[in-house]
Amino acid sequence: MNAAAKKLFEDALCLPDGERAELAASLIASLDQGADEDAQAAWDTETTRRVSELDQGSVRPVPWAEARRIIAGGSDEAPGS
Repeated sequence: MNAAAKKLFEDALCLPDGERAELAASLIASLDQGADEDAQAAWDTETTRRVSELDQGSVRPVPWAEARRIIAGGSDEAPGS
């Protein structure tokens, strides 16, 4: 990060939480121009597949606290098993 970007970042940290969140969302949205249609189609297919698995009961939802513990290596159990 160059000096100008560091200064912008430091100034942004002084903003109230809501304004920082709005700024962050705007910056991220500015990167999303020209979305890859193939990627979007793949995500749509994956989302549909996962919802179907939940609806059919072939997987079970995992609470975030449990998922975080599993991800951190606190268990050998795979989420949803």
